[in-house]
Amino acid sequence: MKTIKIEVYGRVQGVYFRANTCQKAIEFDIKGNVKNRHDGSVEIIAEGEERNLDEFLNWCYKGPALAKVTSVIVTSLLPQGFRDFITTK
Repeated sequence: MKTIKIEVYGRVQGVYFRANTCQKAIEFDIKGNVKNRHDGSVEIIAEGEERNLDEFLNWCYKGPALAKVTSVIVTSLLPQGFRDFITTK
């Protein structure tokens, strides 16, 4: 089990990024959360098997159809023991 923080920058708010992130997290069996940040970016805490996290992270570099991702920063975290994936505000 691995846990990472993913910071996604660009046109990522107001384009259903959080909702699509939740769908992709379920698809890849990822636990954690996603939230909009005040600076216009999106922050994701993702926990799962490394292979699933890699596929999920690849999706984060593109995002949903209306998004325009300009950069992604990934930081390793200690495991947090999430049980599901939620959207927070």
